[in-house]
Amino acid sequence: MSVHSFNEGGKFTQIIEVGKHRLFADQPIEEGGDDKGPQPHDYLLIALSSCSAMTVKMYADRKQWSLKKIDVDVTMTKGDKMNTFNRSIKLEGDLDQGQKERLLEIANRCPVHLILSGASKIITHLVS
Repeated sequence: MSVHSFNEGGKFTQIIEVGKHRLFADQPIEEGGDDKGPQPHDYLLIALSSCSAMTVKMYADRKQWSLKKIDVDVTMTKGDKMNTFNRSIKLEGDLDQGQKERLLEIANRCPVHLILSGASKIITHLVS
């Protein structure tokens, strides 16, 4: 896995190359940036949210469960010694309570969750 980030104009704007994809990171205008992309810490939230949703979807598909839609919202509170990630998961489909609880367990095993939880605290909520 490799990511390349570089600056080509703008005060903070970073061009990020990930494989064949090109993304941008920046700071908001009120912090001196040009607001051409998310802030770097936003990418942590993006990674946790998208990885959680993909991991749950893959598991549900493999089990042939009726998961029609998954929404994942993630926020982060910065602390002095530890950051707290608050993740809310909404599952739509014909799922019983046992299946929902199992999918919540699976979300807690997504690779990004495991990486972040090594040095961070993640609080997960199942939203009905």
